[in-house]
Amino acid sequence: MRYVPRWVLLSSGCAPVLLTAGWAGAARFEGSSYDPVTETISVLGSYGAAGFWVMTAGFLALGVCHLLTAWGLRVAALAGRLALGGGGLAALVLVALPAPSSGGSLRHGAVVVVGFTLLAVWPVLAAHGGPAVPWALRLAPSLLATALMAAGGVWFLIEMQGHGHAGVAERVVTSFQSVWPFVVAASCLHHARRRA
Repeated sequence: MRYVPRWVLLSSGCAPVLLTAGWAGAARFEGSSYDPVTETISVLGSYGAAGFWVMTAGFLALGVCHLLTAWGLRVAALAGRLALGGGGLAALVLVALPAPSSGGSLRHGAVVVVGFTLLAVWPVLAAHGGPAVPWALRLAPSLLATALMAAGGVWFLIEMQGHGHAGVAERVVTSFQSVWPFVVAASCLHHARRRA
């Protein structure tokens, strides 16, 4: 089994922390005009938003963390690593294509959909069979993680269409998507220690 460097715990663990810090910090700059229950994270990173630079830094950090984690998770199947890295690249592209200050953007929306999709499918694409594989890379947990992320994405779309709690739905699914790489990295390192 391939070696997973310990720094992958840092890169994967920083992703959810920096993403959350980005949206929380940017929301503070927006003040009471921003409603985190109904408004998306993209609103915080849109042109002219008071906390634009904070959310932009959050997206940049998330993208770099996912790229580093994908590079270091050598135990995972290549297709999964490529999908995770693609999700990281999507976060970086969001910085180049922020949402407009009002209305929608087809390009921004397309990048969001691609990023959500890649981060939802990476667990199942990274999976291996057999009991000798770290727990989080086995097929059953990977399928469950992908199913939960896909369900979260559907929930987010429903809330967006119904003008409901889109902010809550987006934060739940992006939090889970940003935490799962850490779960996989911790599982791989724990598995390596047990085998040693």
